[in-house]
Amino acid sequence: MTDIAYAWTALGGDPALVSRVTTVERPGALPARLPVRRLARACAGACALAAAELGARRTGTAEAPGVLVDDGAVATAFHSERLVRVDGRAPVSFAPLSRFWRTADGWVRTHANYPHHRARLLDALHLAQDASPQDVAARLADRGALETEAAVHDAGGLAVALRDPAQWRATEQAAEVAARPLVERVRLDTAPARVLPPLDPAAADLLPAAGLRVLDLTRVLAGPVATRALGLLGADVLRLDAPWLPELPDQHADTGFGKRSATLDLAADRDTFEELLATADVVVTGYRPGALDRFGLSPEALARRRPGLVVAQVSAWGAYGPWAGRRGFDSLVQVATGIAATEGSAGQPGALPAQALDHGTGYLLAAAVLRALTEQSYDGGSRSVRLALARTALWLTDGIEPDRGTDGTPYDTPDPWLTETDSPLGRLRHARPALNFTAGPTGWTRPPAPWGSQQATWA
Repeated sequence: MTDIAYAWTALGGDPALVSRVTTVERPGALPARLPVRRLARACAGACALAAAELGARRTGTAEAPGVLVDDGAVATAFHSERLVRVDGRAPVSFAPLSRFWRTADGWVRTHANYPHHRARLLDALHLAQDASPQDVAARLADRGALETEAAVHDAGGLAVALRDPAQWRATEQAAEVAARPLVERVRLDTAPARVLPPLDPAAADLLPAAGLRVLDLTRVLAGPVATRALGLLGADVLRLDAPWLPELPDQHADTGFGKRSATLDLAADRDTFEELLATADVVVTGYRPGALDRFGLSPEALARRRPGLVVAQVSAWGAYGPWAGRRGFDSLVQVATGIAATEGSAGQPGALPAQALDHGTGYLLAAAVLRALTEQSYDGGSRSVRLALARTALWLTDGIEPDRGTDGTPYDTPDPWLTETDSPLGRLRHARPALNFTAGPTGWTRPPAPWGSQQATWA
């Protein structure tokens, strides 16, 4: 079974449709010890195929449009947050305290890009809030890696000890992750079949998600990648953030294409949220499992209030096991699951060439939404789909055959897959879409707007 076929089967797709996919392989794209290029190709390809399937359903055509998966476009899209430029300025990536640190018995990686995470990290280490990287290095040099992981977690911060693959497999969390499918798919009720307004097969662009409303409650990076893809495909995507948790500006510039951005206090502005939910088709969440349940935003609670809804959830570690409530990011999942040890050398931990767990899981999440919409049009039912970066990591490390290289035009620059767009944020250089199917969109109709600058209402 090919990697795309595996992903497509995990999404519940008809295996016969995989024949509609053509790939263009490019040596040098996403080079790594692990088969990152094959993972990326499979995730983007499955998402494009899900879009093509839904497009065929809505246009009434017997055959799904052909899908083209080009390693060049996919590799560029998987680097999108690094390649974006705002008026020529390169993005700010990791903050000074987001990095690997040597400890007394190994390594630990921290994540402190957001001010509140930085503050919690320093509190856990009993350091002043103006502490320097040198201060942190000195403090960690005398502490154990697992001790640091536990202390920072208890303080609400983010730090993960480096584990090799065997050490990760020996954990209870790894066993819980391995027991789950790549894509968790649940039918929640017996809501009637979804009636999808037909699309004109002769239209200039086939937009399979046109007319669908998506509430985007996601942050960093997999969730926003998924909703960016849905916005590309024509959905009306409204991202909602808490007013006191602004997004990193460069990350917002990269992932804000195809959507609007508003702020909403879910506790104080509950009536506004319920009005939005009343006509929403999809809700996508990217917070820790259970974090939104107290607001009545579990899949079951949402479906009771809005029968026929699709609820899509993504998390770092999965909604199960002892790590279910932990915060996490792609870089930290790489460290815990043995990826950083595998990609390292000379006693130093390494990293994948892109935030591939984030991007890959994001495309799979969008694909799961699209497939749920297609299934609803036949069988009805509110749907819940759920993915985890740690489960995608397991597929990368243990489920995909090694990339043995290929003939073809090498990938030596992203330039052919970059473009520029004017926006309220300035002139943006950014990656072109990785999703390519016959008559599909070649770009977003909506550039990113300043974070939180728009009203929490449907367009």
